[in-house]
Amino acid sequence: MAYIIDGIINGIIQTTALEWIAVTTGLMSVWFSMKENIWVYPTGIISVLIYVYLAFQYKLYADMGVNFYYFVMSVYGWYYWIHPKDDSRDQVRVTINSSKENLITIGILLTSFGILYFVLSNFTDSDVAFWDSTTTCFAIAGMWLMARKKLESWIAWIITDLISIPLYFYKELVLTSFQFLIFTGLAIAGYLAWKKSLEEQKEKSLSKV
Repeated sequence: MAYIIDGIINGIIQTTALEWIAVTTGLMSVWFSMKENIWVYPTGIISVLIYVYLAFQYKLYADMGVNFYYFVMSVYGWYYWIHPKDDSRDQVRVTINSSKENLITIGILLTSFGILYFVLSNFTDSDVAFWDSTTTCFAIAGMWLMARKKLESWIAWIITDLISIPLYFYKELVLTSFQFLIFTGLAIAGYLAWKKSLEEQKEKSLSKV
């Protein structure tokens, strides 16, 4: 326990200004996402671009790649959220996956894990290839689902966050590790908030019938 506490204190002291910015904007992005606020994307873009750089510095190559993917999907999600098919709404509504979309999500998970693990194991000096690949494949699926405003995105984020906590602590990015601990709580709250939003939408639809 003393080792963990010392590690937390030393890690916070050694945290760079750049990581503080990444953590702060990352937390803001998750909060805005939970509230279905479009500012999820501007704040998220700032955070992920910083993490592209940090992940490269700490040899978390899969995380570096996924953060660049986050950037691309953030641009797509930003556009998708504010261009609903129903012109009477400001944003698209929260929905759940269809059977086809569940199969697509599983395909994204398995394909991305297989590719990432093969590349990291054979072509990089990563010492956490399995865990880096696992957290990254769930993050890839989560970001795709988030951009499509799917409730299941929060499940993928919860899994990603739970794996990332020990992974970043092991890499001595202590503040980022605790960021993911906070992310876990926010992801659970986000799931509940979006589920409530979905239920309210159903109630409104039934009341109009």
